[in-house]
Amino acid sequence: MKLDERHLMQLAAVVKAGGVTEGAALLGMAQPAVSRTLSMLGKRLGEPLFIKGRRPLQPTPFGLSLAEHGLVMLAASRKASDLVDSFRVGRSGTVRVGGTPFFMDALIAQLCAEFQQTHPDVRIDQSYGYFPDLRAALKADQIDIAICPIDILDEGSGLEFQQILPGRNVIACRSTHPLLLKRRPQPSHLLEYPWIAPPPGSPLLADLRALLLSFGATELKIRYSGGSLMGVINYLKAADALTVMPHSVVFAQRKEKAITALPITIPHPERALAILKRTDAPRSPAVDHFAGFIRTGFESLRHLIKRHEEAVIWGQ
Repeated sequence: MKLDERHLMQLAAVVKAGGVTEGAALLGMAQPAVSRTLSMLGKRLGEPLFIKGRRPLQPTPFGLSLAEHGLVMLAASRKASDLVDSFRVGRSGTVRVGGTPFFMDALIAQLCAEFQQTHPDVRIDQSYGYFPDLRAALKADQIDIAICPIDILDEGSGLEFQQILPGRNVIACRSTHPLLLKRRPQPSHLLEYPWIAPPPGSPLLADLRALLLSFGATELKIRYSGGSLMGVINYLKAADALTVMPHSVVFAQRKEKAITALPITIPHPERALAILKRTDAPRSPAVDHFAGFIRTGFESLRHLIKRHEEAVIWGQ
């Protein structure tokens, strides 16, 4: 015999609440409708569901067994309703975010953890890539947003971007590097030391080549290349090598006091760190909340960096 799940849920609500009126209120239904359902269900089954004359209503052993199945469905229905409500206001869901390795490891990962302190039911799936790969992933609906440095978007690209940090590179070194003892390091001094090359495909690699050529280097004196952010930092800590990094990435390591930036101004890249989305992507409240949280986090970071720069004398 096939039973209507809704009838079992109504039976469960009445048993749980101890009365038809109370059970109907629990379900948001009218009392007469629930009474008719229980009467029809009892006649169809040929067995009483409640003991006659008992107040509050007391189910028979058979009625209680059926109600237990209905309680499972009622709980599942409640969870589903809560999930829908939570999703609609951005308290649950999944955020698929891709980004360039150095920025993701140095800055975004921590912001993800901070975001989930207020959104614990939002899952974040993170992936790595540079602009060409991230653009392809967005268009293929493999990620919801990308966080990466970009130069300029072609008109009609189908993507929208929001700048969160202007481009700014620095020369990074260990905090006890000999060049930090010089009052005004010159380009010729920089060429006396080996360099670390950023990972292949990184915009920083092109920046490094252009920088060294502008210093008059005829060949690149690369000692180490292809490392992750942690690999590059650990190498810098143990050697007198130099590398090019975004200022924000170096700034994020300031509390560790292991690496720092040489106080020398170098050309700024014509790009900015931005949040990218597809213009035709369906709206996801959790994704919107996450993107807003990232924008707010970087706004605070910009102010901290500005205050830090005002306390440092940058050479020419």
